[in-house]
Amino acid sequence: MLARSPLRLQLPDPGTTQRLATAFATLFEPGDTLLLEGSVGSGKTAFCRAFIQARLASAGRMEDVPSPTFTLVQTYDDGLCDIWHADLYRLLDPNEALELGLEEAFDDAICLVEWPDRLGDALPRGALHAHLEQGAEDDSRILTLRWDDAKWQKLASATAGLCQTGQIAQVGDD
Repeated sequence: MLARSPLRLQLPDPGTTQRLATAFATLFEPGDTLLLEGSVGSGKTAFCRAFIQARLASAGRMEDVPSPTFTLVQTYDDGLCDIWHADLYRLLDPNEALELGLEEAFDDAICLVEWPDRLGDALPRGALHAHLEQGAEDDSRILTLRWDDAKWQKLASATAGLCQTGQIAQVGDD
C-alpha cells in the first residue's frame, strides 16, 4: 500500500482504533508529535490512551492513563523517552500552551496533542496531523492523517496489515 497524504482510514470499532494506535506507538521516536483534532467524543483521548499504554507495555509497565482535560498535560516515561499527552481544549491563548513547556517537549519527547488549534502559530514542524470523526455506525470512526514530512510514509506498513485482514479500510481521498 502506497501511503500518501491525506490517508483516510475507516475504523469500525474501538478495538480497531486501539490496535491502530498500538501499531503507531511502535513508529514514534523522540521529537515526533501527533496532533489530534476532532469534536468532543470523537476518540482522541482513547487513541492517545491506547498509544501510551502500548509504549509503556513495551517497557514492561502498566499504568492508568487518564485524560489530561483538567491537568492539561500528563507525562509518562517509557524507558526510552518521555511521552507528553496534552489536552489544550480549555486554553484560550497560545501563550498558555507554551507556558506548559510544550516547545521544549516537541524537541525531545513524543508528544500527543489534543486540540492543537490552541497552539496558534506554535505548531511543531514535521508533526503528523490526525482528524477523528464519527463514522457511519455509532462506534465507528474515520481517521484522516496528513503530513508534510516524508518520515510519515512509514504509516503505510503500519496500516497495510490491518487493511489486508479487513480490520480497517482505506477510504477515498479528500
